[in-house]
Amino acid sequence: MSDTELVLRSTRVVTPDGTRPASVEVAHGTITAVTAHDAPVPGGARLEDLGDDVLLPGLVDTHVHVNDPGRSEWEGFWSATRAAAAGGITTLIDMPLNSLPPTTTVAHLRAKQRAAAGRIHVDVGFWGGALPDNVHDLRPLHEAGVFGFKAFLSPSGVDEFPHLDRERLDRSLEEITAFDGLLIVHAEDPHQLAAAPRHGGPRYADFLASRPRRAEDTAVAHLVDRAAHLDGRVHVLHLSSGDALPVIAAARADGVRLTVETCPHYLTLTAEEVPDGASEFKCCPPIREAANRELLWRALADGTIDCVVTDHSPSTADLKTDDFATAWGGISGLQLSLPAVWTEARGRGHGLEDVVRWMSARTAGLAGLGARKGAVAPGRDADFAVLAPDETFTVDPAALQHRNRVTAYAGRTLYGVVRSTWLRGRRILADGEFTAPQGRLLTRSP
Repeated sequence: MSDTELVLRSTRVVTPDGTRPASVEVAHGTITAVTAHDAPVPGGARLEDLGDDVLLPGLVDTHVHVNDPGRSEWEGFWSATRAAAAGGITTLIDMPLNSLPPTTTVAHLRAKQRAAAGRIHVDVGFWGGALPDNVHDLRPLHEAGVFGFKAFLSPSGVDEFPHLDRERLDRSLEEITAFDGLLIVHAEDPHQLAAAPRHGGPRYADFLASRPRRAEDTAVAHLVDRAAHLDGRVHVLHLSSGDALPVIAAARADGVRLTVETCPHYLTLTAEEVPDGASEFKCCPPIREAANRELLWRALADGTIDCVVTDHSPSTADLKTDDFATAWGGISGLQLSLPAVWTEARGRGHGLEDVVRWMSARTAGLAGLGARKGAVAPGRDADFAVLAPDETFTVDPAALQHRNRVTAYAGRTLYGVVRSTWLRGRRILADGEFTAPQGRLLTRSP
């Protein structure tokens, strides 16, 4: 009798070697073999034949604001992880801010873990935070298993998470580099933002002018300089400015330890289509013009941008006012990120192998989870998304699992229907029905 408990069979399995017909064998939550499509099913194993639906590795989203505890009316572990599972995401890493307390000490990390325990439908890990006054907390947080440290170079929008000035950025990066940790950065320069036109009211054009590309470009150039000088590992969060790409490409060619992400809303939406007063489209950095969007797509194609993550940042609906100056800035994207990116990617000649690279393999690698997540391959966790890539649906906010069903994608027709989602060989979602929470709390591997 074989140890194999489950075989998933499809005519289209996305593996590190390409898409092919295959049978994927699972034992004890781990992929044990990827065999021929018509390979005999081991004795005692259950066969799930997926037909022509595509078997993908579960997506890994490394940029999610769950806001729990403290602002759980905005989101929460239960609702966020249901939304993730509905979108084929099987692992997420929670950002350290917008919850109360923020994840800036070991005690605060433990509070987050207690809030999540028993309530997560997918696997969840945590980023720590780098603040002006917590340099002494960074190593203990690293040893407690956070995946890296988030910092802002401009005001974060919440008082309990102040930004780093240039001196404190250096101090934090020096400390993090001493234990070879990872600093992930919201890169907008506060001086450039202060010099930009002031705005208020419903006009999106005014809001866009208040967050100019040069604010990102200046901040990214400074990060590159400090990463090169200190030999630190730095990751640029939610890049929206295509003008920063030449500096990034040159730094990487010079061996600077720099990685970069962008988000589905920057790849899917454009400034030209944002209606005035529609603050469901507000985020920082902002959604920019169509020509800028194409620069981001080219950078994904050539590898200058490494990966795509949601920056899921929800709030209650009342905070999404029609005044772009005062509305909460954040886009809820967990459930829709895979179809949103796939819809745009397929129209540009990209395949699902590319989407998996951007949203699963490279994000798993960024978090140090590449040995466990991000591929349909022996030895990896048996985390899967089953996708009907040629089917379409129209986004109905009422069908979303997010706690607050505000979405910039409402009414859009997208390709890619998630049929089912699997976590360590267990189906956690099928045809809109969820099992009880099966997720685990993750920590950084030593």
